[in-house]
Amino acid sequence: MMAELPVDQVRTLLAVVDEGTFDAAAAALHVTPSAVSQRIKALEQRTGRVLLQRTKPVRPTESGAVLVRFARQLARLEQDARGELGLSGAGEPTRVSVAVNADSLATWFLPALTRVPGLCCELHREDEDHTAALLREGLVMAAVTSSADPVPGCTVRPLGRMRYLPVAAPDLAAGLSAGPLPKALATAPVVAFDRKDDFQDGFVRRLGGGTAASPHRHYVPTSEGFLDAVAAGLGWGMVPEAQAEPLLAAGRLVLLAAGQWADVTLYWQQWKLDSPALTALADAVAATAAEALRR
Repeated sequence: MMAELPVDQVRTLLAVVDEGTFDAAAAALHVTPSAVSQRIKALEQRTGRVLLQRTKPVRPTESGAVLVRFARQLARLEQDARGELGLSGAGEPTRVSVAVNADSLATWFLPALTRVPGLCCELHREDEDHTAALLREGLVMAAVTSSADPVPGCTVRPLGRMRYLPVAAPDLAAGLSAGPLPKALATAPVVAFDRKDDFQDGFVRRLGGGTAASPHRHYVPTSEGFLDAVAAGLGWGMVPEAQAEPLLAAGRLVLLAAGQWADVTLYWQQWKLDSPALTALADAVAATAAEALRR
């Protein structure tokens, strides 16, 4: 027979992951650090698995992520039930945690939240290729992701295509026009979001510029900062269409390759959970995406 999962131990595991340390979890739960440690050890003994990586901050193991996800779902269902019974505290907000990529956050995602009054969101910014990992780890309830493959226990629905344009400041663009564009881009100064960002290099490869990545690159880890860096002439970059068009019209940016772009198809993934809050948010995100993204 499967061992039961005591709710207090599961909630303690979630608190440790959310707070990052045993001491912080103890303060949040109003118990002693020793009590937190004992509950985690008891849960690990009950499941026969190591559930936490004792790092700073603490991270769940693969088995721990399963229980963290369960704990969040349990908390979500409890809050929904309390709301339906009229037991929620006065003014207590409904909270949902969502992973969303920086470009969506800077362009179209936030208006979706205005369509769900009374909902409080905890947003986790992560690249669209990696947001699904936060779902898998149980750190969020839903995610905007580029993955069409549902995370176990989740549903997936397409949102639309986000178009990116290859652009540069006028002076830099003029210097790139002397020879074949693929070869020029392969060695030109370039702006990337971070060291995981392969988007610009992938575009060069698609144009036939080979596999070499330019060593002249700046890492700018915000969507707005990325746009400012490209407009300032630090390097060329793939900029979301919605951000690029006003600067193209003003002459502050130049399109490097007419008729060339890169589309990223975005999806909404969320827990398979009968939660009014999650359903309302999913509908609002889908409606906003339908207005802002390409079909």
